[in-house]
Amino acid sequence: MTTKALFREDTYANNVVAEVIAITPEGGIVLDGSIFYPTGGGQPGDSGRITWNTGGLAVATTVKAEGDQIALVPAEPETLPPVGAQVTQTLDWGRRHRHMRVHTALHLLSVVIPLPVTGGSISPEKGRLDFDMPEAPDNKEALENELNRLIDQDLPVSEDWITDAELHANPEMVKTMSVQPPMGAGHVRLIRIGEGRDQIDLQPCGGTHVARLGEIGRVRLGKIEKKGRQNRRVYLHLDD
Repeated sequence: MTTKALFREDTYANNVVAEVIAITPEGGIVLDGSIFYPTGGGQPGDSGRITWNTGGLAVATTVKAEGDQIALVPAEPETLPPVGAQVTQTLDWGRRHRHMRVHTALHLLSVVIPLPVTGGSISPEKGRLDFDMPEAPDNKEALENELNRLIDQDLPVSEDWITDAELHANPEMVKTMSVQPPMGAGHVRLIRIGEGRDQIDLQPCGGTHVARLGEIGRVRLGKIEKKGRQNRRVYLHLDD
């Protein structure tokens, strides 16, 4: 049995009922549909709470489990819901939404710095991308201004799907050198920023994103660190 990735169908879904289909050997709770995003692609797993008719517990994080299953990890050793129970999932929405804002802002960072990406990570306050960048940028302030200019355009953020073969035929879509998009299921999810002539980015991604750029709010660039002979780590902060 697999877990349906409800967080992809509706990034803003909360308070959704699902059925417990398994308990992992480590005590993770596997549901038939999850609004909780599992750790992956530099984005942390979601936290929150689940409740059922005889109990409830806090979810510390969410991870990928066997096959296509997703497991919710309890914050404390507590009584678990039985297999077959109907549970209501409630995200820590403030934390998730900040992940969405940071993640989408990092896509914009890869637009204003059009260089291969060698790594990245996301937190509720900031994110970073590592670039194949032998020399540091000449004008960090100009990059920050361009990021905020793009955010102010409030372009829509949407998804599309292509086949594995189409992605192989268009390798320039993949900006990350260290992590390849998940393939093997026959199709790959793309995140699109803008539409038609106003499109500014299209790249494979499995994470969660805001619906429009204006939701990101103001951002500022932090330090730029040298990481190896040709790598630079660029930090981006939510400015609130």
